[in-house]
Amino acid sequence: MQGTIMKGIAGFYYVNTGTRDIYECKAKGIFRKEKTKPLVGDQVEIEILSEAEKTGNIVKIHERKNELIRPAVANIDQALVVFAAAMPEPNLNLLDRFLLTMEKQEIRAVICFNKCDLADEEQLNYLRSVYEPTGYELHLISVKKEEGIAEIRQLLQGRITTVAGPSGVGKSSLMNLLQDEICMQTGSISDKIERGKHTTRHAQLIQVAPESYIVDTPGFSSLAVDSLQPEEVRRFFVEFADYEDACRFQGCAHIHEPSCGVKDAVSGGSISPQRYENYKQIYEECKSKRRY
Repeated sequence: MQGTIMKGIAGFYYVNTGTRDIYECKAKGIFRKEKTKPLVGDQVEIEILSEAEKTGNIVKIHERKNELIRPAVANIDQALVVFAAAMPEPNLNLLDRFLLTMEKQEIRAVICFNKCDLADEEQLNYLRSVYEPTGYELHLISVKKEEGIAEIRQLLQGRITTVAGPSGVGKSSLMNLLQDEICMQTGSISDKIERGKHTTRHAQLIQVAPESYIVDTPGFSSLAVDSLQPEEVRRFFVEFADYEDACRFQGCAHIHEPSCGVKDAVSGGSISPQRYENYKQIYEECKSKRRY
């Protein structure tokens, strides 16, 4: 029998076979030998152990069209990257790392800043100035005031969307607005460190409309880019491509080279200085990792 993994907890996988029945399954030992782990979103084949108790084993994982390690999901159409515009202050370096990860996997990313009711116009204009030139679709919303939610609903239609971002930015509250199948636990912000308390413990696929699903994922506070070569990084800062023809050197890293079209675009305001600084930090991090 074939189905989709909707949720995975502590070695158990909950598989929807399209018949309204959810089977609690374990993965066969062969996957451990092959160093493969089932992921939420996987299309799988299962053998039924007990029809009465709805239990089974996963015996085959079908080929994935994509796969993310963090968040750990497979076969998604797009990522809705949710950060807070304020409380906590957005970590744009972390956001750029997530966008870079999506670019590498060739997954469409959409940027969403929540809590816009807590930010002033100067803060919102700054976020626009950083991300509007990138070409990514950008949404400024307030879950509390239900502003911008209709546009997010439209965005989800006919797609499997992973909703990801740091803790405390309002992901669970947004999920509760978008669907009424499951009530997500919402958390508060720590006054001491102004970080969110983790509320989601596992990835889960939730239907929000016919042929439309969202994947709730645990919050994260860091995102490593160890697997990247330094020369790859510039390809994933998508707005750089428009200015690279003006670089004197082919394969310009846009760091120390003279006559660099990207650095000129930063100086001229066409590329955000914040994005460029994040690029340099990630580039140097990858360069340093490769050295050791």
